[in-house]
Amino acid sequence: MILGIVAGNHLSPNLYFPLFAALILLLFLGVLRFTDKKNESPLFGYVTILTTFCIGILAVSLSLPKNKPHHYVNQDFSGNHTWRIQVSEVLKSSSFSNRYIGNVQTLDHKNAEGKVLISFPKDTTFQNLQVDDELVFFATPIEVRAPLNPHQFNYKAYLKDLGISHQFRLTKDEFITLQHPPATIYGIAAKARAHIIAQLRKAQFGKNELSIIQALLLGQRNDISEETYTDYKNAGAVHILAVSGLHIGILLVLLQFLLRPMERLPRGKTLKLFLVVLLLWGFALLSGFSASVVRAVTMFSFVAYSMYLNRPKNTFNILALSMFFILLVINPNLLFQVGFQMSYAAVLAIVWLYPLLQKLWFPKKKMVRKIWQLLSVSIAAQLGVLPISLFYFHQFPGLFFISNLLIVPALGLILGMGILVILLAILDALPNFLVFIYNTLIGWMNSIISWVAQQEAFIFKNISFDAVQMVIAYGILFLLIILLSQPNFKKVIALTIAIISFQLWGLYMEYQTSEKDVLLLAHQTKNTVFIHQNGRHLTAFTNDSIRIKNIVQDYSIAERILNTSHSISKNSYIWKDKSVLVIDSLGVVPTTETPVEYLILTQSPKLNLERAISTLKPKYIIADGSNYTSYINRWKRTCIKRKLPFHATGEKGAYYFEHSN
Repeated sequence: MILGIVAGNHLSPNLYFPLFAALILLLFLGVLRFTDKKNESPLFGYVTILTTFCIGILAVSLSLPKNKPHHYVNQDFSGNHTWRIQVSEVLKSSSFSNRYIGNVQTLDHKNAEGKVLISFPKDTTFQNLQVDDELVFFATPIEVRAPLNPHQFNYKAYLKDLGISHQFRLTKDEFITLQHPPATIYGIAAKARAHIIAQLRKAQFGKNELSIIQALLLGQRNDISEETYTDYKNAGAVHILAVSGLHIGILLVLLQFLLRPMERLPRGKTLKLFLVVLLLWGFALLSGFSASVVRAVTMFSFVAYSMYLNRPKNTFNILALSMFFILLVINPNLLFQVGFQMSYAAVLAIVWLYPLLQKLWFPKKKMVRKIWQLLSVSIAAQLGVLPISLFYFHQFPGLFFISNLLIVPALGLILGMGILVILLAILDALPNFLVFIYNTLIGWMNSIISWVAQQEAFIFKNISFDAVQMVIAYGILFLLIILLSQPNFKKVIALTIAIISFQLWGLYMEYQTSEKDVLLLAHQTKNTVFIHQNGRHLTAFTNDSIRIKNIVQDYSIAERILNTSHSISKNSYIWKDKSVLVIDSLGVVPTTETPVEYLILTQSPKLNLERAISTLKPKYIIADGSNYTSYINRWKRTCIKRKLPFHATGEKGAYYFEHSN
């Protein structure tokens, strides 16, 4: 089914072919099952594989906007239209704007559906919107842009997996908020969270401590400072901040313990199961139904059911069932989210690798054994997510085991006490001594994380790691586990081949990099940036080297750059025997005919472009992000009139200088 989802994501099929294929194959399966009662033919297995593959494609096709008749993309939405949108999620504010995800209700007073991103400039007089608020406005949707510079985070692809392709940028005067909008279960949960947070704020919790409490217990990370979040990330403990499998697992254990007396009642075990699952999903609702919470609660709902059946060790089937349910029923695009991949990779690694680590060494002393068990869980989880982590984040926290060893054992106490604090806060009966104890406990946890994060020598950053390396690395991990389970010579050979393949791919990519000679004009607002890559060396030409740190770092990691240097921008360059002329704010143009290949306009020069074209006879004209938008639009019109290629980096992204015309 996962292969079907991947195929469907690339093919973007219409609804009818995978639907009919899945139905025909299901019918064929039924016939096979009826005619081959002894299961002697392998045909049933092959058809089952093909059926689940088609079901995966069908799940993707059902989620595609083009296959939903009422989706706004299937209507005429170009230009200004009247939109009514209900806020479904409040996102963390950026430095410049407040952002929300909204569900389209109507388009020009006709029923419509779909998700959009809405942003407002930060304004102290603007009252923040809440979940369930309904807005009406007359505006034009803007397509979410791809990254303008190479190897930057692709926010467009990230939003696409959430079902979002367009956004609105509004000011506080460009919309009206409807009175008494219909309430949804998400809105009710958001109001409950807001009430709990308001009650907690009345207590004397520290600012950092309160933000961590909100993240741990309510799934709200919007108030965590950048510094605190970076500390948790560098300490390898960022998973503690997201309500996920770790938290839900601890909550399940607590509920099983607290509700154990119910088993004495008639049908008590069934009632207990019902209450446990209900409370788990209630907690998920209170936490905002984030993707991490939904998959964790789904997984542990199956775990609770297996415990009810006294079959708790059938873990692989539980994981498969929860994954099947999430991808088929909730959203197949969750497969492409980093959190989903890391969550299941970690759990699978723990389930598979932890018993092997325990067989390698089983200490006789109880205290040593407990420490080794915690370390084994942490090592297994980190090995499971290591390839994904290196691919997406290009760093690895070397002291992850210290933070996990110190924090995870106390997490049950922290969560249990936190639930008690919330219940007392709701009842307005939270005593000061409990506030002091819990605040101190969270403060200690933050201090430990901060200390681990400060050991920068053990944080390995800027590691180049591509998709092929990630796949081969998982192959090595898989073969290593198989070898440790049942060693034999063939498995040793297979593991050796995988390791050599990993090394050969790394050498091949280094060779590819050494052969590159690339010049590009990057996009950055109010700045001009030329990047020259010559093999594994990069030179950045700019007048503001501090601002381009992220651009250079992203490019260097992806391209496996070893050395970087900076130089001041110049007004002329020679690239592959072709002249590059830069005209800046001074607007100095040669008075005599001086043919150039590339004319670069930066810092909004006041010049007569018609005259400059006549004098310089450029073949390409490029404007970077340091120019005023009005100037760029005027230059674009002139180039269209003169039939000259024009490239604005703010519209088309970074410009690569070609080797030839």
